[in-house]
Amino acid sequence: MPGSELYETFMTLHTRDGGLVMPNAWDGLSALMLAEAGFEAIATSSAAFAATLGRSDGRHHVTLGEHLEHARLFGQLTGLPVNGDFEDGYGDTPEDVAASVEAAVASGLAGIGIEDTSGNPDQPIRDFDDAVNRMRSAVNAARRRIVVTGRTDNFLQQRPDLDDTIRRLTAFAEVGADVLYAPYPPDLDALTAIVTAVAPTPVNVLISPADKVLTVAELRKAGVKRISVGPALYTHAMGALEQAAKALVTGDLTAATTGISFERISELLARGKN
Repeated sequence: MPGSELYETFMTLHTRDGGLVMPNAWDGLSALMLAEAGFEAIATSSAAFAATLGRSDGRHHVTLGEHLEHARLFGQLTGLPVNGDFEDGYGDTPEDVAASVEAAVASGLAGIGIEDTSGNPDQPIRDFDDAVNRMRSAVNAARRRIVVTGRTDNFLQQRPDLDDTIRRLTAFAEVGADVLYAPYPPDLDALTAIVTAVAPTPVNVLISPADKVLTVAELRKAGVKRISVGPALYTHAMGALEQAAKALVTGDLTAATTGISFERISELLARGKN
């Protein structure tokens, strides 16, 4: 599917009534499971992907090439639109961000997320002008061939400044970002303020506001257009593995080996489109 057509297809999911729930996969089998469950689009999770490699998220420990190959696999296996959680765009400069967007388009991704993070723990959020310039560069490179999500990580980085968050998201929309995203606003009132301030640009929410996990219906009522889950499905699976490991070390083979059958896994893999 050509980039412009893929862009339109993916954007339609955001602008229709109800929007979409877009879960995050971490490997080929999880992508196939999500497609089998009936989801219409899937995303990568930079945190989950980094963890599968034994690396930390948000510190430039995963390369652009590795993430592109990872995201491309999901699309090849499922045939679904794939949104790449591409941290800060894998580059120090706006030109680097533009190159990452071009690479994502060439890899067949439907969407790409660009954060205002820096990878520097001493100054984790980029200055306002730098963040906006990088977003402008991403949008100019995208040219409506890939959906660009503009994201600020103020709340994730313990900067509870709602006004600055809205200022950043509004500026991202003004330079052409298609979707906006600020993980974990403190509560529903803050989320509603964000949705209202940036309307009609669609807003993505990571699970819910920080204070309470809401239902999909409640988030939709608040005006949210896209719901993602980040590494939550991965951590859920790892929680099951941790419990199985504890059972195994105590000698409980039954509890340690309960799960889906490998026949089921083989069935899913056989349905992969590549």
